[in-house]
Amino acid sequence: MVHELAEYERAPEQCHLTAEQLTAALFGPAPALHGHVAVDARDEPLGFALWFLNFSTWEGVHGIYLEDLYVRPAARGSGAGRLLLATLAALCLERGYRRLDWWMLDWNPAAGFYAAIGAEPMDEWVPYRLTGPALHGLAAQATPAPTHPHT
Repeated sequence: MVHELAEYERAPEQCHLTAEQLTAALFGPAPALHGHVAVDARDEPLGFALWFLNFSTWEGVHGIYLEDLYVRPAARGSGAGRLLLATLAALCLERGYRRLDWWMLDWNPAAGFYAAIGAEPMDEWVPYRLTGPALHGLAAQATPAPTHPHT
């Protein structure tokens, strides 16, 4: 379904995820990626949420960063997306996390759905990303530092 999401987001050529990579990320010895799958009465997958922990230095606690939320076209409007988000919201409350964050493409029609559940766009924050040659160029400027267990 991750590849279905990439197709929906008009970028299938950018999705290189393999089943082995996803399995290792979710079920390896120290998983940093977590996921939920919504299924129908026949146990057929309708959608998924993939997320990881972030941390708010201002709040002093973790939160959830929702990397991907996807509901298959035939299941949209079924409540599967709301249930996936509600599950993550409940997890936040259960674990004492203070927020649930995600990004959305500006053309995505889900904006109305997100507004209806009380989510607010963060217009004052501008996302940045380093990849490819820029990432390598900056990394080359790093001074090797002693290894510490939590860095």
